[in-house]
Amino acid sequence: MAVEIVHLYRSPGHNFVGRHGKAPREHPMVEEQELGCEAGRGIQGDRYFDFRDRFKGQVTFFAWETHEDLCNCLRLRHPPSVYRRNIITRGIDLNQWIKTEFEIQGIRFEGTEEASPCYWMNTAFGPGAEDLLKGRGGLRARILSSGALRTSSPVPSP
Repeated sequence: MAVEIVHLYRSPGHNFVGRHGKAPREHPMVEEQELGCEAGRGIQGDRYFDFRDRFKGQVTFFAWETHEDLCNCLRLRHPPSVYRRNIITRGIDLNQWIKTEFEIQGIRFEGTEEASPCYWMNTAFGPGAEDLLKGRGGLRARILSSGALRTSSPVPSP
């Protein structure tokens, strides 16, 4: 099964972690054509690289289809970087990879859990985003083998 990767992102810092009751920080999501994935460590240059041993979210995925649906439902246009997920895919139900091992572009991953949306989505995207993303907030995963991921065919961001 070929999975299309339409956007790749990394961020050097956390915007929302530990910010309850405070304004988010302003670390950018940096779009890349290629991301270096290191087994057991994460994405090179990302805020979660070497975060914690066996961390469940060394890498995160989000579906392009969910992004388009949210934009249409809320009548707002934002780039998919707004979710602060690393890999934007097209053509796959990410929930099917929870608790499974899978491979993309020769790199092995272990899907650990849904990247559940939180109340920050209402701030980052718009009011109502958190509720609309329940059950489709993306996928958190561990990296099992090292390599480089590349975009398949980037979709222009709004």
